[in-house]
Amino acid sequence: MHKALLLIVIPLLSYGFWLSDAFKGIAAGVSIFLFGMLSLEQGFKAFTGGVLERILQKTTNTSWKSFGFGFLSATLMQSSGLVSILTVSFLSAGLLDLVAGIGIIFGSNLGTTTGAWLIAGLGLKVNIAAYAMPLLVFGVLCIFQSGKQLKGIGYILTGLGFLLLGIHYMKDSFEHFESTLNLSNYAMPGIKGLLIYTAVGIIATIIMQSSHATMLLTITAVSVHQITYDNALALVIGANIGTTVTAIIASLGANIQGKRLAGSHLLINLFTGIFVLIFIKKFGIAVDIISTNLGIAASDNAMKLATFHSLFNLAGIIMFFPFIDRQVLLLEKIFIEKRPDIFKPKYLDASAMDFPETVVESVRLESIHLYENATHIILHTFGLHKRNLKNNDLFKQLIEQNNRPIEYDIDASYEKRIKGIYSAIIAFISQAGFTWQMTQSSKLSWLREANKHLVEAIKDTKHLQKNWNRLRASSNQATINEYNKIAHQIVLHIQKIENFRHEIEENELPLLSLDTLKAAVKNDDVQMNRSIETLIREREITPETGSSLINDSAYMYNIKKNLLKAAETLFLHGEDKVKAEQQLSLSETEINEVVHTMNKQ
Repeated sequence: MHKALLLIVIPLLSYGFWLSDAFKGIAAGVSIFLFGMLSLEQGFKAFTGGVLERILQKTTNTSWKSFGFGFLSATLMQSSGLVSILTVSFLSAGLLDLVAGIGIIFGSNLGTTTGAWLIAGLGLKVNIAAYAMPLLVFGVLCIFQSGKQLKGIGYILTGLGFLLLGIHYMKDSFEHFESTLNLSNYAMPGIKGLLIYTAVGIIATIIMQSSHATMLLTITAVSVHQITYDNALALVIGANIGTTVTAIIASLGANIQGKRLAGSHLLINLFTGIFVLIFIKKFGIAVDIISTNLGIAASDNAMKLATFHSLFNLAGIIMFFPFIDRQVLLLEKIFIEKRPDIFKPKYLDASAMDFPETVVESVRLESIHLYENATHIILHTFGLHKRNLKNNDLFKQLIEQNNRPIEYDIDASYEKRIKGIYSAIIAFISQAGFTWQMTQSSKLSWLREANKHLVEAIKDTKHLQKNWNRLRASSNQATINEYNKIAHQIVLHIQKIENFRHEIEENELPLLSLDTLKAAVKNDDVQMNRSIETLIREREITPETGSSLINDSAYMYNIKKNLLKAAETLFLHGEDKVKAEQQLSLSETEINEVVHTMNKQ
């Protein structure tokens, strides 16, 4: 809550406490209920160390599957806010597309209505405080255990216990509130009442950051006739519009996709609210018909309110769900993505910090961004661009034809393209400060190493650059040929990695391609050293030039090896692909044997 808002709320609450003991009970009930919501969220976050993320990724490849995931997760977690945060985080990290994200929002909107049914159907008609106590006892016992999963279960149990206890306090206090203040005296009929109470519902939801809490207040108040049924309907509409604030807040630290999702959530709920306000009488008739068919008594306003809540969200689904693709096009026009700055981080959003998998994926995508910049520097050192990789003969010809020194400042390029992003990645990983499962920890460790390999490759390129520029202008053709060969082999290696990357992105498992590349790197090094020794022995180059070539050949080998190690981590990231590749890949000894066999042939 913003500090300015807090300064307003605290005096109002203090006045309410002085005014009525019953108000204290209502406020305490809301506080306990909200604390229960936080405990539930904490509990479900304990299960987001990979399982929930994998389920989300596998069940969101169609709009209807996304809708189903949103409905089930909001029903189980009883928190559309947590679902919104989860969706924004995954969308920002590139693990979901916008269509899937909007589908999840539709599902969570409907899933969250189950809470109203539970409150109206069970919470107000049973002594639920008796059930809250055992849940709290068992929950606290689990929280004090060392296992992460047990702690998660403990937080879920205590969360449920506090939810039930909060409902009990609010129901009991509202029943005694009439002796101090009868809110029904402030009932407002007609359009004026609809608009004012809708605004109250929006404000209350924004303050409490929970549409569930607003719904609970509304249902308990209407059940004891503290507010009229018509005004309660307006409060429900306001709660549904106000709940979009959670997604908006979550999107503040997200990229453009996260902001588009928050915009979609707002537009869907806002226009649904306007539509329902315009046809409120028709919806009232529909609620009466549905309630009669479900056996709900005409006087049971709490259950009718739950029915209206579901009907409200169903109306939004019917109106907007078939047009998700058009919504995406509209949002892309409203939220225009700025041209990304290649010198700054693109994927390290604050929203990604909420879940392990989104942290890992954000770091991986940013590391790929760093890889792109690193290969840009290496290619420009030899006077080439990435577009030249499409044709083997072309880049070989360009290397051979350009005998003039290439004035390229690697230090300046490193400062612009590498240092800032590399530092941001390291800082982002260190800020995670997680106690997650080892799978996420090890993935981040591998990604950190991959970035170190990229930095080392650039350093080796800088060491190579001086002799490469100087000795390619030599009058000795054998020297020129060897230095051209060094450049050609590095560029060809980058091209092979790009081909490997393309096959992986096309969901093809390139059998033994990594081993082939590793063997080629080792074999090229052996062949290069033999060629240099032969040239020295046959006196085609001087021993001094030969020693420079041997050193620069070592730099070439290190550049290729570091790029390959980085690529292995960055592009072979799917768990199934990694396992399959590991099963097929050769050991270092086997690779040496392959190279030895190649040289004997």
